[in-house]
Amino acid sequence: MADLEKSGTPGIYRRHRKDCDAKDRCKCPWVITWRHRGKQYKETCESFNEARKRKAAHESGELEPRSKSKFGEYFPEWIESYSGLTSRGFSETTRPEYRRPIATYAMPVWKNKRLSDIERGDVRRLFMSLRKQGKSTSVIKKLRVSLSALFETAIEDDLIRHNPAKGVRIPAALTEEAEDDERAKALTRHELSALLSKMTPEWRLFFEFLTHSGLRISEAIGLTWRHVDLGERPHIQVREQVYRGVRKKLKTRKARRDLPLSAGMTRRLRDLRESSGALGRDPVFASSVGTTLIPGKVAKNVLWPATAAAGLVIDADDEESEPFPVTFHTFRHTCASLLFDHGRNIKQVQEWLGHADPGFTLRTYVHLMDAGVGDADFFDEAVGPDEEG
Repeated sequence: MADLEKSGTPGIYRRHRKDCDAKDRCKCPWVITWRHRGKQYKETCESFNEARKRKAAHESGELEPRSKSKFGEYFPEWIESYSGLTSRGFSETTRPEYRRPIATYAMPVWKNKRLSDIERGDVRRLFMSLRKQGKSTSVIKKLRVSLSALFETAIEDDLIRHNPAKGVRIPAALTEEAEDDERAKALTRHELSALLSKMTPEWRLFFEFLTHSGLRISEAIGLTWRHVDLGERPHIQVREQVYRGVRKKLKTRKARRDLPLSAGMTRRLRDLRESSGALGRDPVFASSVGTTLIPGKVAKNVLWPATAAAGLVIDADDEESEPFPVTFHTFRHTCASLLFDHGRNIKQVQEWLGHADPGFTLRTYVHLMDAGVGDADFFDEAVGPDEEG
């Protein structure tokens, strides 16, 4: 490498090529040097004016040295040490959910790319590529969340200055089918009755409770007797969840809620508590040995056999769509459908289900609400003439 020749300005040098005669009008590059946090850096510039401007920018703190760290080197270290961006910390059960989308979709594309070279355009092109491959909005959103967390940590580590995933929009679905597939499907009363009739009494109570409460499966298996009040105002307090075998706090404030119990459900829960001899911190619905239920085993040993015995699948909205099997979340959707059937509004259903945003509730369940504008008979009573007058 050619030696650096001092210029008249401190920190700016000329690097002459081997075949250069070192005359002033040569086109050899200029080099600037500066220090950042005790370490010396160099940068090559095409002209003296550019070198002077870059030198001034670095010394003023406007520019920091570009990191040489590559995405493929940073990601494995980050995913193992990441502890979250808020005071709530980061759950170990969530780590695989952050690792999977990055390892599957981003690593093959950016493995050898510098962190500092990844820009919004790169993120946008990655999302569009996934959309063209037929990936759902949910998959792309999970990738964006994971990438945003990674880049925010890289900013804290002084490796980059900006988060290239921040503000990048999810590309629109290329067909209407992607949105339709994610629509919530609910059981009709006939379907629900047929399914429950194929279950033993104890499991029937569990799935009836899912329908009554609309709890997420993690909330239902996380419910303990200390959060069940069977007194004058029977209700349950949703305060915890069990996710992948780990008891943890609820994800949002809105998920923390109190739900009323019907008289019939109250009686049956009271009988269950007395027969089981359970204590306050014991799960309301437990395995045969009193331990927390494992959703996968319940689905395999109870829900799926009952679904098959009932000959039950839920038809999609059109003849070309495939039917889909019943899942735990189907009972949550069925709860929402029943609430709407009995006149509950969007805000009430949002509070019941523990959604953070009523807009999400509306988008998810608007198709379960009555179609059309309904009848007009009520106007006769509401705004009709006073016949007695």
